[in-house]
Amino acid sequence: MRMESSEEDDDFPAIESVTPQHKIDTIYQSNTEKGIRKICFELLDLKDAVENLCGNMRTKYSAFLRLCEEVVETEHELNDLRKHISAHGILLQDLMTGVARELEEWTHVNDDIQEVEYRPQVLELDNTFSTEEVDQRMVFLENIDVLLAEHKMDEVIEAIDAEERSHPELKISADTSTNEPSFYRTALLERKLILENQLVDTIEQPSIGIGELKKALSGLLKLGKVPLAHQLLLKAYGSRLQKSIEAFLPLCPCYPETYSTSLSNLVFSSILLTTKESANLFGDNPVYSNKIVQWAEWEIESFVRLVKEHAPSSDSATALRAASVCIQASLNHCSALELQGLKLSKLLLVLLQPYIEEVLELNFRRARKQILDFSGSDESMPLSPRFASPLTTFATSSDSSLVESGIRFIFIIKDIVEQLTHLVILHFGGNILTRISQLFDKYIDVLIKAIPSTSEDENLTDLTDVPFRAETDSQQLALLGTAFTIAEELLPMVVSKIRNILSESKEAGIGPVENVMPSANNTLESKDWRRQLQHSLDKLKDHFCRQYVVSFIYSRDDKTRLDAQTYLQEKEEGLFWDSDPLPSLPFQALFGKLQQFGIVAGDVLLGRDKLQKGLLARLTETLVLWLADEQEFWGDLEDDSTPLRPLGLQQGLLLCRKYILKGI
Repeated sequence: MRMESSEEDDDFPAIESVTPQHKIDTIYQSNTEKGIRKICFELLDLKDAVENLCGNMRTKYSAFLRLCEEVVETEHELNDLRKHISAHGILLQDLMTGVARELEEWTHVNDDIQEVEYRPQVLELDNTFSTEEVDQRMVFLENIDVLLAEHKMDEVIEAIDAEERSHPELKISADTSTNEPSFYRTALLERKLILENQLVDTIEQPSIGIGELKKALSGLLKLGKVPLAHQLLLKAYGSRLQKSIEAFLPLCPCYPETYSTSLSNLVFSSILLTTKESANLFGDNPVYSNKIVQWAEWEIESFVRLVKEHAPSSDSATALRAASVCIQASLNHCSALELQGLKLSKLLLVLLQPYIEEVLELNFRRARKQILDFSGSDESMPLSPRFASPLTTFATSSDSSLVESGIRFIFIIKDIVEQLTHLVILHFGGNILTRISQLFDKYIDVLIKAIPSTSEDENLTDLTDVPFRAETDSQQLALLGTAFTIAEELLPMVVSKIRNILSESKEAGIGPVENVMPSANNTLESKDWRRQLQHSLDKLKDHFCRQYVVSFIYSRDDKTRLDAQTYLQEKEEGLFWDSDPLPSLPFQALFGKLQQFGIVAGDVLLGRDKLQKGLLARLTETLVLWLADEQEFWGDLEDDSTPLRPLGLQQGLLLCRKYILKGI
């Protein structure tokens, strides 16, 4: 058996490296307990440190509280010490006064012995009253100090006012030779100075309300600081206005047309409010009224500067609208200020006039460029049928570019007029009408270039400047009709707003804003403006008639069709009077052409009889003027070497009597 077991042991040798489970549990359990104990010790140490820190904090906090209490106690002690010093000063002053009185009494001792015997009793009684008065003053000053420390300025003002009413001598200036209340008055003046500084600090607070501001200003007035109070009033309202403007300026680009109105409301409402408050607090004193005027003028100058700095481009319609509403709103505010005695309209117009004129000038330059620049963009310019229909009637007889140019002209002028407000028209309407007539004259110059000229160089220039040509009679009549319709019908309708306002103002004798300096450019009468338009229109008619007559008289090879030899030729039939004579052949051809021209004019200028008759009369007049100036023609007729034949004379008389005089 033993041998067998040994063999089994050899087959299954023992594994000595395997650790029993209970030993493993013992080892790990001991390590865990050690770690837990270590952590517990560390937590205990941390607890002790926290307790020590909390103890230190409590100690330091207690020390801080004690320190605060000591500071408060020290402040109280300082106040008490200050009061005691003040009281001792009053006692010393009273003592000096008593001694002075006693010395004065002793000087009269030899005059009245009986009075000297009772003098100690009187002095004792005076000292008793003096001590009571000193105590009262000390209590009063202590109360004032407490109220000042608590910033109860209203109660301080009431207390001082009551004290001064009870003791009128306290209001006597320091230069007055009154010794008895001088020390007490000095102490009171010191406290009034402290009160004044507190009131000034209150007024200068950025967040002070209107009610608090009025109360503080009233306090300064009760202290007699009237100039300082008025100065602080202007400073306070100026500061509030400046803050409002600074808050609004970043929004100006968002409201390009109305930003100036908002600025005007801010500035003039502040001026109005300041004026009312000044009148309520300071009355009608001329000194302070003048200061209000100076301050308001300075604010208006600043306002105009801001309007210019933040305005849109001056050549835009937006800038014109912004300037117009600015004038309207500002002058309305000036009317309200005049009820308060402030007359600022003249100053406002003087400051804004250069800006308004600049905007008008640049807008009319832009308008002239748009009207005369035919190579620009073909953006649509919608017009109501009321304005467009009279011009579209010429579309069938002329180039569409001609009608488009007329529509563009009316649209641009109408757009400018629509930007204007009532008061802008009232003060600058004459200037605007003059600019419109000048712009129409430039437009007439363009139409003149569209009519073929007898000079080849001018023709080449015309072709490069104008996109349309009026070569036929119907085209030229359509061109004349377009200009006539604009001058006689459309422009008066477009500017009727301006003319009505100016005429109403003239009939009333005064404008809506009194005492406003009238503009030198605003004196244009309506009839003068119509005369300017008619002058430009006559310039076009004269050019047309001259070119029409010259093109007939001269052939393409520059030879004249009207020759004096027509009336001087020695033919047999020319030796006798004709019972039914006819004009010479050139004039027959001319009047035939005029007759044909009248037929075409009746079709193209339908309903415009005034223009038709005027053109025929002007054509005849042009012919007569040409004949009157043709020296070669009259020289040949006056030459005695070639006498005028009877038929030629008869034709000449017929021409004058039957055709020329009738046409004129």
